[in-house]
Amino acid sequence: MSTIGTETVVAPTAVRPRLAPLWHVILLDDDDHTYEYVIEMLCALFRVDPRAAYAMACEVDRTGRVIVHTGVLEQAEFKREQIHGFGADPRLARSQGSMSAVLEPVPA
Repeated sequence: MSTIGTETVVAPTAVRPRLAPLWHVILLDDDDHTYEYVIEMLCALFRVDPRAAYAMACEVDRTGRVIVHTGVLEQAEFKREQIHGFGADPRLARSQGSMSAVLEPVPA
């Protein structure tokens, strides 16, 4: 606040924008998809290079899950649906559909 002549000028208060909460897209492991499928899917949907996709494929195989994307809810839901819509692995006869993915909120 400052005084100019006889008028008092009040500076506007700074308003911090609220950031939208972030969500992880978690790819879940199964035995119905090959490494090649996982790498192909990750490169196509997430535009990662094959080395990064291979590292994620190894992690999902080793731990049962891997974070493949982090973003606002709408983006995360879209990415999850892309995974669910990618289709079966043509390299395995037992593969009946896409891999599974879930959303988890990023801890504050």
